[in-house]
Amino acid sequence: MIPSMRHALHGLIICALSSLLAACGGGRLVQPGTVEAGDIVVDTPLAWSRFSFSRYQIWTIDGVPLNRLYFIPSVRNGEHVFLERRATKRRPDGPVYRTGMRPDEIRDLLLDAFSEGGAIGVVSGELRPARFGDRDGLRFEFQASTDTGLLYRGQALAAERGDTLAVVVWMAPAEFYYDRDIAGVTRLLDSARFKH
Repeated sequence: MIPSMRHALHGLIICALSSLLAACGGGRLVQPGTVEAGDIVVDTPLAWSRFSFSRYQIWTIDGVPLNRLYFIPSVRNGEHVFLERRATKRRPDGPVYRTGMRPDEIRDLLLDAFSEGGAIGVVSGELRPARFGDRDGLRFEFQASTDTGLLYRGQALAAERGDTLAVVVWMAPAEFYYDRDIAGVTRLLDSARFKH
């Protein structure tokens, strides 16, 4: 599990204990239609619950363990791709974004971040060019297991914008949830663009 997922789950658990999850700050319902997730705009045919954090959002249909969609609109040069930390002289390595990375380097960066967060047996599908609104981007499928053996499948979309990287990642258990929602999520990812 990637660290930001751990933080999100912790926040959601606290929120659920203090009140109904849907009433928790940031747990708003996203209706089908055109929706903004920070500086990213998408057209979603599906309804979601949205949890907003300072620089990213997590959307889910059935709960974070069953499906989750991450929107990270702006990863800056030197930052962990999932906004966990910045590169320093003492820790220059790891899944840290560097402006101007090649598409295969960005894919590998995301895969490394999944592994760093506890995903097991992370495997990528074919890397291909993709449009992110008016920007060139990249897209790929992936699969990974948890330490309990649950197999997840997902898709990642990313694009550079100036000296930052935008990332959208969706994942769901391979059994039932992935197949149920793949058509709607594909339409959502196909529509991703920047607000400005």
